[in-house]
Amino acid sequence: MIELKALQAQVKTLVEDLRRQVAEAPGLRAKLRQEYAQAKAAERVGGSFETWLDDVLDQAAVAWVLGCVFVRFCEDNELVEKLWIGGADPAAPAERAVQHRQAYLIANPRENDRHWLREAFGYLAELKATGKIFDQHNPVWRFAISGPAAEELSDFFRRGAGQESLRRDDLNTRFLGDLYQDLSTHAKKTYALLQTPEFVEEFILDRTFEPAVKEFGLAATSVIDPTCGSGHFLLGAFHRLVRKWQHREPATDIKVLAERALGQVTGVDINPFAVAISRFRLLIVGMKVCGLTKLERTPEWPIRVATGDTLLPWGAFSSRAQGDLLAEMEGREVFAYESEDADLLKDYLAENQYTVVVGNPPYITVSDSARNQLYRSIYPTVCHRQYALTVPFAKRFFDLAKRSDEHGEGAGYVGQITGNAFMKREFGKKLIEGYFAHEVELTEVIDTSGTYIPGHGTPTVILVGRANKRRRAATLRTVLGVRGEPSAPEIPADGLVWQAVVRQVDLPGSESEWITVADLGRSQLSSHPWSLSGGGAAGLMEFLTRAPSRFSEVVNEIGFGAVTREDSAYMVGAGPLRRAGIPGAQQRPLVEGEVSRDWAISDPVMSLWPYREETFDSVATPSMRRLLWPMKSTLAQRVAYGETQLERGLTWFEYSMFFAKRYRVPLSIAFAFVATHNHFVLDRGGKVFKQSAPVIKLPEGATEDDHLRPLGVLNSSTACFWLKQVSQPKAGGGVGRGMQDEAWEERYEFTGTKLQEFPLPAAYPLERARELDGLAQRLSSLTPAAVTASGVPTRQRLAEAEAEYQSVRARMIAHQEELDWEVYRLYGLIDEDLTCANPPKLALGERAFEIVLCKSEARTAWFDRHESKPIDQPQPHWPAEYRSLVEKRIATIASNRYIGLIERPECKRRWSQKRDKQRWGWAEQEKAALQDWLLDRLEAPELWGGQPTPLSVAQLADRVGHDQDFRAVLDLWVGHDNYDLTRTLGLLIADEHVPYLPAQRYKPSGLRKRAQWERTWALQRREDAGEKVEIEVPPKYASADFVRPSYWRARGKLDVPKERFISYPQAGRDSDGSELLGWAGWDHLAQAQALATVYLDRKTQEAWPAHRLLPLLAGLVEIEPWLHQWHSGDHPTFPGSPAEFFTDFINAELSQLSSDRSALALLRGVPELP
Repeated sequence: MIELKALQAQVKTLVEDLRRQVAEAPGLRAKLRQEYAQAKAAERVGGSFETWLDDVLDQAAVAWVLGCVFVRFCEDNELVEKLWIGGADPAAPAERAVQHRQAYLIANPRENDRHWLREAFGYLAELKATGKIFDQHNPVWRFAISGPAAEELSDFFRRGAGQESLRRDDLNTRFLGDLYQDLSTHAKKTYALLQTPEFVEEFILDRTFEPAVKEFGLAATSVIDPTCGSGHFLLGAFHRLVRKWQHREPATDIKVLAERALGQVTGVDINPFAVAISRFRLLIVGMKVCGLTKLERTPEWPIRVATGDTLLPWGAFSSRAQGDLLAEMEGREVFAYESEDADLLKDYLAENQYTVVVGNPPYITVSDSARNQLYRSIYPTVCHRQYALTVPFAKRFFDLAKRSDEHGEGAGYVGQITGNAFMKREFGKKLIEGYFAHEVELTEVIDTSGTYIPGHGTPTVILVGRANKRRRAATLRTVLGVRGEPSAPEIPADGLVWQAVVRQVDLPGSESEWITVADLGRSQLSSHPWSLSGGGAAGLMEFLTRAPSRFSEVVNEIGFGAVTREDSAYMVGAGPLRRAGIPGAQQRPLVEGEVSRDWAISDPVMSLWPYREETFDSVATPSMRRLLWPMKSTLAQRVAYGETQLERGLTWFEYSMFFAKRYRVPLSIAFAFVATHNHFVLDRGGKVFKQSAPVIKLPEGATEDDHLRPLGVLNSSTACFWLKQVSQPKAGGGVGRGMQDEAWEERYEFTGTKLQEFPLPAAYPLERARELDGLAQRLSSLTPAAVTASGVPTRQRLAEAEAEYQSVRARMIAHQEELDWEVYRLYGLIDEDLTCANPPKLALGERAFEIVLCKSEARTAWFDRHESKPIDQPQPHWPAEYRSLVEKRIATIASNRYIGLIERPECKRRWSQKRDKQRWGWAEQEKAALQDWLLDRLEAPELWGGQPTPLSVAQLADRVGHDQDFRAVLDLWVGHDNYDLTRTLGLLIADEHVPYLPAQRYKPSGLRKRAQWERTWALQRREDAGEKVEIEVPPKYASADFVRPSYWRARGKLDVPKERFISYPQAGRDSDGSELLGWAGWDHLAQAQALATVYLDRKTQEAWPAHRLLPLLAGLVEIEPWLHQWHSGDHPTFPGSPAEFFTDFINAELSQLSSDRSALALLRGVPELP
């Protein structure tokens, strides 16, 4: 098998080559712009032309690589009579291929390897068997790679990393499924490419195809996979059809049977190269079945696979019109891309025709706003809120199936493995309660979130049903998850959970360690959310619902405090806000769910707050406008409720949503929207809460104790159990499946809607909640960051704080354990009071459930992950009374099934000391706090005040070398006092600067995005001047767009400067090899002055030649537009306008250096957009 990484590299190389070819072909570019404009008018795309072009070029590059793979496969397996590329095995044909190429190029001296490869593709296009694969829709005809690129591609497959033999004695094309999934990283992300494992495909076909054949008969059976990908379901159905035809008609020519079977199988996919792979695989498997060995002698089979968007209404419309848009579109052609098979799609995607509809639809949300809205308009009965594609595809699958007659008979079978987020997340409400409950007949709902399915990082469910809404069965089969796969099996099909599904699915009432199978009443799955938990969880949930009240009875409202819809623009941190001159009144901590942990909010990001303190009206100071202006179009075109920011009557600079009424009373309960466990925190005001940290507001006049009462219950292990039963697990890697390696690692989405239904006991654990809240506040005051903020940190101060910090944390662990056991009694789960008024401090590993876990000898990472020591009996140093109490708790866990379900790691507080998946204990916090203190000192005004002048790291070392406090803290940071000061400062600052020129910051992909941003800024300036212009939102940056990870961390998706320093690579004095830096708090005028200072020094004092001076002038050109925007008026220290002064300066210096602005444009590296 050819190495995937090598193939991916070829795709990337060809994308860049094609980008150059398109730029140099105005006719092609004009046609592409026309196609883009038509697609945009048809609402099939909403992003910029450049973003759309990225996808088109990626598809074209893949087509060239995949075309070569097909040719090589045919050559290596001797399926064709000619040779074009050849490979290493066998050598003779490879040599003949080289000779044929040479002869061709000698006979056609004006042609190159591109023409030779097209000779191969053209030959296959003329054959009946492969004509559709290489027809006019294939991008290799529309997009011409350069001669050198074609030669490199040929060499890659002939003698490079791609020369490995593709010979398969059994003509197995499974490897093409791997190519489909991984050949293009861009396509994999865009289309959520994921092949379906054969064992899953076979299982779904067993439960759909087989009963369909029995009911409709073999001749009437028709199968479609509307999201066919690389064709696994199509091949599986084809094999079954051929076997059944052979059994029925053993005397009939196999070629006739194969052609008949191919005509009964249909596939559609939005991804052109997925369709090419599916067609090729069906062709090869057909040849194998028929014993054919040459493509030239293979007939033109009816391979029914087409490229197109399955969700669009290509053909005739159903009488069940789904919305005004469909009525409007009747009689009007759907816009089709060049790559799409529009005529075929009208036939293939006509509703009410297939007896079997199977597939694995994408689970992602649609990021393109236009396409997202288009699908919402076509499927209004199911698309709800921020829906995932699982929702419209669920309906589309059933629409394609034959509908039942008035007696409920004759309905087609539908089977799909799909993302299970709709089961509990709000966007699934319409699908479950409106569609599944009334319009179709689900027959099986199989929880596969705990199975090991390679590559599936999203929790899944298998849905089987029929397109029948009449006389539906009263029950449906459910497979309920109990426990996930403990580890990745060597053979996925042999996984413990999957095998349990296979064995038990037809045994209702059966229960195992892994699953429970039950026939549930249809009404039980007719309301949202669904809970597919087995093993006694349903009984415990029913018990808890007997509680006397619901949370909705004590709260006023639950919801987000603010939604920015562009966090990167606002959440920039205290340092960047200070450097940008943002007043303190326009700054507030913006709290994310990730920092709401263990009764406290830790280190929220200081953010822009564009509102007045008193009235909450939106307001922007001049400094705020300057900071946000580069993102003005992006912010103005944020969409909520189907309207842009301005259409909603909001200012462009304020949050997309700000719920002022939730801030009029300071007290709130905030919680983590996504977390592995429940984390609720009492906040006393002064913060803003985004959607990942919703707030709970009690009725006006509620006291602090009124908040603490429910807070204690909400933070209990009982609440954790209940919330996980009604909440949606988030996608996660784990061992390659939706569920994590262990249940306690699984993250859940805890929503306000679910919380409203939370059952409350008659009494509350107020004293425990008050104690834990107080301890959490004390713990926050003892962190290393708190120590460094209150004065110069010393080893003694830090040691004293650490000792108390660890003591308080141990007390919190102990009191949380008491709270959990008190809540069990409050709910009636136990009768005896098993709590201790004054428990001893506890370390992780010493709680009752952890002792049980240790004694069970279960394979778990719980102890290692939390750096705790497992013990198998109560600690001997505990008071006897407490030891006895813990033993009673252990006995209760064993004897009380409901307590046993809760007293597990997945419901017990983790007290995790992690940040961004990295350890975040005292040592790590101390190191970070010391580093921040040192870096803050390096930004001190006494270092950067006066005339803006860059300093080298060596110069900084000279200036701080005599600062005793600085040196003492640096000693703590380093760990000793024996170090080179300049070198150590260089290490300290290494990730805190960003270069001044775009070419030094961005990779080529980032420079292309920068060009689009600069075009947007030019249009914004025209708009600000009163001109009416149309502005496209530029694309966001990604980490891969930046030269260094530290630049990405400093800038983010919107390229907002958060760095402390500007670096000027290769601009330092020749005698000083250390990094030259400027302060990032300088405005554009100060940056220009600093650059001019360096330029004049290097010109006059260092006598630098032109090629070394020009980058500094390029840096001034980088700043020039901003000078004209913000500093165009007269200035007391300039002869008029600073902007005009520096423009004249640049021009004059260019003249002296015998250069021009085109040279500076090349040095900046930002390409010119046509």
